[in-house]
Amino acid sequence: MKKLAVVALGGNALLRSEQKGTYKEQISNVEQTCQQIGSILNDHNVVIAHGNGPQVGNILLQNEAGKEKFAVEDMPLDYCVAQTQGSIGYLIDMCMRNVMHKMNINRNVVTLLTQVTVDKNDKGFINPTKPVGPYYTKENADAYAKQTGASFKEDAKGRGWRKVVASPVPLTIENVDLVKQLADNGSIVVTVGGGGIPVIEHNGVIKGVEAVIDKDLASAVTAVAIKADEFYILTDVAKVYINFRKENEKALDVLTVKEAEELLAQGQFGEGSMAPKIRAALYFVKNGGKECIITEANQLKNSNCGTRIIKG
Repeated sequence: MKKLAVVALGGNALLRSEQKGTYKEQISNVEQTCQQIGSILNDHNVVIAHGNGPQVGNILLQNEAGKEKFAVEDMPLDYCVAQTQGSIGYLIDMCMRNVMHKMNINRNVVTLLTQVTVDKNDKGFINPTKPVGPYYTKENADAYAKQTGASFKEDAKGRGWRKVVASPVPLTIENVDLVKQLADNGSIVVTVGGGGIPVIEHNGVIKGVEAVIDKDLASAVTAVAIKADEFYILTDVAKVYINFRKENEKALDVLTVKEAEELLAQGQFGEGSMAPKIRAALYFVKNGGKECIITEANQLKNSNCGTRIIKG
């Protein structure tokens, strides 16, 4: 009986910070990541989730250029998330099939456009904080804010002003029962891309909203819902560290829930990097999951890879 694992791919698995986002760059990164995922296929049924930050940013830039040059109406953020779910899912689908062909494994790969329901009264909508899209001058940001009602905040590194949107808590994953059914039958399922397409529901009617859902938390909610045995969060470091990038930094092999909560409260994990991953790991383990492993993709072949968060 194979274990069921959810594998959440970080941005580094798709597009690295020094890259421009070309098709060639992205497919090369995805190929490498899928080769690593292939190392667990003999023992696991796999559900793959992924981020989409750089890709959505590129789409918003394309929207901006199309609007200015050709008067093409720009699309809302939920639509852009759906676009990236399709395009990134295509790359993962193709690369996983090629990897399995070399390994003589015959399994289906299915990419699902995944809507994720959020609360219309989530506090994130009151105080949006998630930056998306291009940088603007203060004058242009003020003009766009007046024109569209969007919120803009100055970048902490002084690069300009960016639009900020809500990052609401994911409540339910649409079609999650189908995800489990397909995965239990051996299909590799790509789902909740970019944290999912954010929608709200009222009296059975759904509509998209201008928001970005945290990919790791949406992946954790999915992992709990399908009763996954393991939850892998792939990032750009082999293990979780305390005192990261300081002289006394220390890699962690195992963290209990209590230890992880204490270190999180101490501010050991950066809000823009490791803290969301630790929160997602805690959500999974505290809601029935056996263990969450945070590591680099190229470590997957090692049975004791990464930092493991367990109940303790």
